[in-house]
Amino acid sequence: MTLISSSPGALFRQALSSETPLQIVGTINANHALIAQKAGFRAIYTSGGGVSAGSLGLPDLGIITLHDVLTDVRRITRVCDVPLVVDVDTGFSSIGRTIKSLIKIGAAGCHIEDQVSAKRCGHLPGKRLVSTDKMVERIKAATDAMTDENFFLIARTDALGPEGFDAAVERACLYVRAGADGIFLEAADDLATYKKFTQIVQAPLLANMTEFGKTPLFTVDQLHSAGVAMALYPLSAFRAMNRAAQSVYHAIRRDGHQQNVTEMMQTREELYECIGYYDFENKPDGLSDLKD
Repeated sequence: MTLISSSPGALFRQALSSETPLQIVGTINANHALIAQKAGFRAIYTSGGGVSAGSLGLPDLGIITLHDVLTDVRRITRVCDVPLVVDVDTGFSSIGRTIKSLIKIGAAGCHIEDQVSAKRCGHLPGKRLVSTDKMVERIKAATDAMTDENFFLIARTDALGPEGFDAAVERACLYVRAGADGIFLEAADDLATYKKFTQIVQAPLLANMTEFGKTPLFTVDQLHSAGVAMALYPLSAFRAMNRAAQSVYHAIRRDGHQQNVTEMMQTREELYECIGYYDFENKPDGLSDLKD
């Protein structure tokens, strides 16, 4: 294993140590990653559900492949240097290959979960978990595959609903012992749960602030008071983007023009500024600056 002081994983750890809780915002594509970077976020995220729905038009039911995720991740890391955390569901067919591939293309970290391979959204009923031993095996396979020890591995547990708080704590402690750098406690419904959890489990805790789920949309101050280290907003911009697209499409179809919805749109100049259009136009070899 190699220690790379300027790696994406190292940058993520620096961000985690300087912002509490660290806000990690979902970016559905490379353009959104650049927008998030300009907004000042110090960490960004690729959601498995986002890849499923946004890139493939499919539900988040363990259908996507490692190739699907790597395609979107590669496009983001190629143009954006903000540390990217990736949702790899249950690890796909080879956890070792997944971790090595993510590090190679510039991801800063990932989270892997303890559901069965035919997984479900963490805020829906009917979730089924693998045994604790099986999840520990997943974590050890991930740590064994790391080529950069700064890569940040988060173990997600969905045990809170199916098995209860004590089981979630027991699982989390074993996951940390197996090598997880942080814990993602899915679908907690109050601050007291987070606070009690962080007092027992000695690892940075991630709270999922996804909309329309079981977890209230707590503020960063509230999460800080409960000891939460990372606040995740996985699909906030994606949901807003989808609603805007619906409005624009319906308006054009209904009115025969888009005149009434242009105020909702990013202007051409705003887009050009975000993607550095004129930098490329003024440099004949501008494309060579992109990462391989």
